[in-house]
Amino acid sequence: MAILQKTRPSLSRPNNPLWRAALLTMMLLAPGGLAASTVAAQLPNAELRGTATFRYLGLPVYDAKLYTPGGAPFSWSEDFGLQLTYRRNIKQKALVESTLDEMTRQGNSGMTQAQLETCFQAVSKGDSYLAVSEGPNKVGFWRNGRKTCTLSSPGVKKTFMSIFLGDNTRSASFTRQLKGQ
Repeated sequence: MAILQKTRPSLSRPNNPLWRAALLTMMLLAPGGLAASTVAAQLPNAELRGTATFRYLGLPVYDAKLYTPGGAPFSWSEDFGLQLTYRRNIKQKALVESTLDEMTRQGNSGMTQAQLETCFQAVSKGDSYLAVSEGPNKVGFWRNGRKTCTLSSPGVKKTFMSIFLGDNTRSASFTRQLKGQ
């Protein structure tokens, strides 16, 4: 390291407070930081309630975080935020079709493929989607901190969010962990 410092002082360890502040800012602007700040902007007083990793055939697909007002127990009558951070690449078609399949499996149809295609794009490892409810009939979506769409229809909050938080999810243990139970 001493040789590098003599030949390339710019490669030395960042002890400068300005350099450390810039590094911290970059870390906060990473997709996870953007999602957390988006939750705070869209859902005042939101606090992390629970986390869980969804696995398919034992392989991790995404990490989920549930934000509720003040970190209170989950309730369908309150607005909340759900963040998914993907651990693998998934094509838009697979994302949309699996969402439609899960809503249909639970008896909650009503969304169309075209509606979901406006909200969901392909994801790469590390990408995050955030869904924040606005009453029972509206859910806003952000991808890596940028708004992609708002779905508005009667009961859309429960229709969509039941995939992760309903009584008939693919993994009861995932749902319990996500709800912080």
